[in-house]
Amino acid sequence: MAINKTKVAASFSRAAQDYAEHAVLQRTVAERLLERLELVSISPNVIVDAGSGPGGAARQLAKRYKGAQVLQFDLSMEMLSQSRSKDSRFFSRQQYICGDAESLPLVKNSAELIFSSLMLQWCNDLDAVFAQIKSTLTKQGLFLFATLGPDTLKELRSSWAEVDDDVHVNTFIDMHDIGDALIRTGFVEPVMDVEHITLTYEDCFSLMKDLKTLGASNADNDRLKGLTGKNKIKRLESAYEKHRTEGRLPLTYEVVYGHAWTPLQETTSGNLVNEVYFPISSLKIRD
Repeated sequence: MAINKTKVAASFSRAAQDYAEHAVLQRTVAERLLERLELVSISPNVIVDAGSGPGGAARQLAKRYKGAQVLQFDLSMEMLSQSRSKDSRFFSRQQYICGDAESLPLVKNSAELIFSSLMLQWCNDLDAVFAQIKSTLTKQGLFLFATLGPDTLKELRSSWAEVDDDVHVNTFIDMHDIGDALIRTGFVEPVMDVEHITLTYEDCFSLMKDLKTLGASNADNDRLKGLTGKNKIKRLESAYEKHRTEGRLPLTYEVVYGHAWTPLQETTSGNLVNEVYFPISSLKIRD
């Protein structure tokens, strides 16, 4: 699968104005990720929020680390514009950069912390992204992230599979593959865990509308290029009804959390050391 970055940027730009209002999952995950900063000792002067969206997490980072410069980095210019409109101070410590994380246009060794909540799943080459992030971080810099795992949208994926063989739902990378990519690109002491968050909806229309509002459309280059007909949508709705539980339709997200450090000294060792993976209990959120 190849992610079409132009499509991703356009999709999130269309969603930008109403994104913050509907982003229940995104706010929840960002809050979980911010809480993890309480477990590490770090006093960054420069922070990069990679995939900053409408800027909620970036503003929380600025409150936590007063005096730090926060760079909001996003693929969508409209998302950055929405965030900028909420920053009324003339002499702001927030800066806004539009670009692709796979070719991060930032000075090497310039940030002590790179924070990324639900951005990595929109990248094609994790090794390239991690190499760019590692290059941007200082020695003993922290990379803290959350992304989506392969169980994400599993109900939608299985329902579409009953309708046709086309690609309708993006695929997501397994936690262990993410950990391996971190090690390959030279990060040390990676720690990762996963949780499943389930949103519920009254009907399939509300579910699909929510996904569209959040810009979470299928960005796979191999997707069906034409419009999806009414007959297929009806068949999808019928298939999805098999997942109805307690009167609601579930939509599951597998959220992978992780952090890793840049080493004090570079090493040529290729051994996969210090990998830690552990699950945490699932959480159900009702809309």
